[in-house]
Amino acid sequence: MNSGVVVIGAGSFGAWTAWHLHRAGCKVKLIDAYGPANSRASSGGESRIIRMGYGARDIYTRWSMEALPQWKELGSFVPCGALWIAPAGETHALETLRALSVCGVLHEPLPADQLRGRFPQFHFPSDCWGIYEPQAGALLARRSIQTLVERMRGEGVAYEQRSFHPAETDSAASYVFACGPWLPKLFPQLLAGKIVPSRQEVLFFGAPAGDTRFGPDSMPCWVDLASTFYGIPDLENRGFKIALDKRGPAMDPDTENRTVCGESIVAARAYLAERIPALANEPLVESRVCQYENTADSNYIIDRHPDQPNLWIAGGGSGHGFKHGPCVGRMLKEMILDGRPAEEPFLLRSKAGVTELATGSSL
Repeated sequence: MNSGVVVIGAGSFGAWTAWHLHRAGCKVKLIDAYGPANSRASSGGESRIIRMGYGARDIYTRWSMEALPQWKELGSFVPCGALWIAPAGETHALETLRALSVCGVLHEPLPADQLRGRFPQFHFPSDCWGIYEPQAGALLARRSIQTLVERMRGEGVAYEQRSFHPAETDSAASYVFACGPWLPKLFPQLLAGKIVPSRQEVLFFGAPAGDTRFGPDSMPCWVDLASTFYGIPDLENRGFKIALDKRGPAMDPDTENRTVCGESIVAARAYLAERIPALANEPLVESRVCQYENTADSNYIIDRHPDQPNLWIAGGGSGHGFKHGPCVGRMLKEMILDGRPAEEPFLLRSKAGVTELATGSSL
């Protein structure tokens, strides 16, 4: 490691890895083909939810707890809370409730009548209930990653905007490839079928003039487990964000047409008419197409290349990885500098091929 570490990919996983290595005194170079949190990247876009609830997968609950102070220090956190909406007896919600209690996360289980009183923007059916996480909220995605990269550059970390292929690696340095949806293209034999990028459409609806009910001071981020729609309140007057957390069709991050299809708009309006009726007929003010990089089990890949001991791979965010960038970066720093072994559930060998792409969810 005489020449330090080269990190390829300046999204959440790559930028935070470079940050932790830099703070540990390592010489770091950061490279990205299109620029930090660019519009093709999975770390691009306006916002992400940071929530502690993860069903029974409490490793991610603990990682969210660890990551949140680092996002706050970066100035990218919007403290609006997060609300889980679930049918009676829904397994994921019950597992989330148990994990939040075990991990010591502040939360409130709420029956339907209390949901109606607390969050009147929604229409809640009588058989639903909710879990409210008051310490959760939203992250300003693109802005935060670009801020982090600029902070590193100001502290002397080298940055280059160019393509970088695994064939360019040598034995003089260590390399981390944190290239999101591009990883299967860079390592086709190793990752073909183990990471599959899928097309995900995100919509922003305008609120009625003068109506402040849909901003972060009045409305939380939310996830509806019955429909798998989720949303983020109107941040920075960009519009109320809504999307479906189901894997879309496979896509190529370099060439995909980023125009939203009409079917997504129709489905979102139908959902709004049922659950948030005041927005059902409001105008679509923005839209974008991003991607998930799906693994079969929705767990990340954080592991050493099986044939190149000085090369590490970090990816497979599966639609929920952005918030955990600080923890992925910390783990990779420990693997590279301290010899920490890779571990379940992030091992390459633990990953089967992705199937049923169009029906899976990242929750």
